[in-house]
Amino acid sequence: MTGKRFPARSFFEKLFGARLMPYLLHLRPLEWPIMTAHFLLGTLLAAGWGLRLRPSLLGWVVFVALMNGGTLAINSAFDQDEGDIGYLKAPPKPPEHLAAFASVLLGTSAILAFLLPLPFALLNLGCVVMSVLYSVPPPRLKARAGWDLLINCVGFGLLTPLAGWALAGRPFSGAILLAAIGFAFLFATLYPMTQIYQVAEDSRRGDRTLVIQLGIGLSLALALVAALVAHACFLAAVLAVGRSTVYLAPSLIAWLAVLLPWMKGWRNWTDHQHETGMYWGLGAWAVTDLSLLALLWP
Repeated sequence: MTGKRFPARSFFEKLFGARLMPYLLHLRPLEWPIMTAHFLLGTLLAAGWGLRLRPSLLGWVVFVALMNGGTLAINSAFDQDEGDIGYLKAPPKPPEHLAAFASVLLGTSAILAFLLPLPFALLNLGCVVMSVLYSVPPPRLKARAGWDLLINCVGFGLLTPLAGWALAGRPFSGAILLAAIGFAFLFATLYPMTQIYQVAEDSRRGDRTLVIQLGIGLSLALALVAALVAHACFLAAVLAVGRSTVYLAPSLIAWLAVLLPWMKGWRNWTDHQHETGMYWGLGAWAVTDLSLLALLWP
């Protein structure tokens, strides 16, 4: 049945073997293009077309494949989800040694990062520490409303583009700091979307996520406010470099196109529709990345 639904998964299972495949799937490689785009946004804004291939490739391996992959794997190891999770439909049962495997990836990421500029290594180390605090008991901050949001806003929203910028070895500019703060708020828009369709699973485990505490309607209202604050930060970043702000319009329109229908119809939406809404949110995020890449290009 799984082979018919996911032919690519079946192909790679034959390639890597049935025992290894669950470990690879829980790295959730379908999320890597999104992480890569957000990470390289910072590098491209720092270096333009002058970015160097070898350190950029090593930085990608350290931050995206090892750190982010390890983060998602250790999250799966302790969540033990049975239904769909972000970027992985019909996930296999987390294998016995998944937590150890993820810990090796995170540790390797932390060590290899020090082959690159020190600010990058320290930002990456901060993300590794937050990954453990987020998923692993007793802290397990993802189960504590508010902390789950904060960790994601700081880790993915704020530090990821800053790590990409630091990879180029340049001091941070005012514009990239404002843009990164904007992305922290923008993740406050995206994060509730990643939780809404998992309310039943999270409730079963006893996790008190932000969406469970606030309710879906209020969480979506919070997402809208955060999107507006994020775009105010982006506007300030664009003004700091003296560029036209008109190209921010597609980004704001994309987010409103996702959020406003969701806020209007969420009471009648199924979990599948909520999950689809999350992927539309990821599409809006891509529009924002492209808009800022055009507006802040060095």
